[in-house]
Amino acid sequence: MPQQRRHLLSLTAVTDEELFRLVERASGYAAASAAGDPYPKPLTGRVIGTYFKKTSTRTRTAFSAAALRLGADVIAYGPADLQENTGETTEDTGRVLSRMLDGFVVRTAGPDREIAAYAAQDRMAVVNAMSEGEHPTQALADLTTIQRLAGRVDGARVLYVGEGNNSAIALALALTRFKDTALTVVTPPGYGLPEETRKLAAGYARASGSAFACTHDLAEAPAADFVYTTRWQTTGTSKADPDWRDVFEPYRVDEALMSRHPDARFLHDLPAHRGEEVAAAVLDGPASVAFDQAENKMHSAAAVLEWCVAG
Repeated sequence: MPQQRRHLLSLTAVTDEELFRLVERASGYAAASAAGDPYPKPLTGRVIGTYFKKTSTRTRTAFSAAALRLGADVIAYGPADLQENTGETTEDTGRVLSRMLDGFVVRTAGPDREIAAYAAQDRMAVVNAMSEGEHPTQALADLTTIQRLAGRVDGARVLYVGEGNNSAIALALALTRFKDTALTVVTPPGYGLPEETRKLAAGYARASGSAFACTHDLAEAPAADFVYTTRWQTTGTSKADPDWRDVFEPYRVDEALMSRHPDARFLHDLPAHRGEEVAAAVLDGPASVAFDQAENKMHSAAAVLEWCVAG
């Protein structure tokens, strides 16, 4: 009987204890890497598939590099490579791949149900590398970065500025579960977090003794340890309003905004568009840890693959 694998489709399906352990494990990988120590090889003899229907630099490379460093072999699929393009169902594709692969890392940027369909089997672990509704592995990289810089996630105060996109959704579903944290999400009108995400995050915050708030007014934002933004045009999406850039202009993270949080570090999930969501002086300035955050995607990917595939 093949070993049953774990899936990571949404952070809502991960317990608090599992979330905490994943962040701790990723932080451990990051610390070991910084010390020049190699990864252990818990995935020796395993095969991991990566399937990216949309462009990816950090996430695709992070999972591929992590899998290889953990001892696995990697098969990469592009958007035109699988027989889904000729009419095979996603469920059938998942069933076939599960007979050959141990893990499958998927980015669709489409509805969450697309990735969930690959997980309609229990032989192959499926990891959501970004869907329209959530980017769970990004949040793990974010929390790993906070843990590495602050020594813990508990108590972290984060100001998120920009669209309530899949990265912001994942952040809200993760940070609010740590004790005494504070997350303030500031978005342009009409571009906030989905109502269901707000309800879930508020519930997590009540249970953990944390603070969670959504607003459209940057002036209402309290002091923060971390200021976080993402690019205004999320991968695989478009905006119906032709004048949407005018709506987003007041939400740029610039030197004036950072001066209101003089001790804060700057986070960005990248890619960045200097002069749009962030000023070049901020992204390239001394407060920026965005490229450390990018590296931590590999360490968090390692923690995810180990947990999903090796158990």
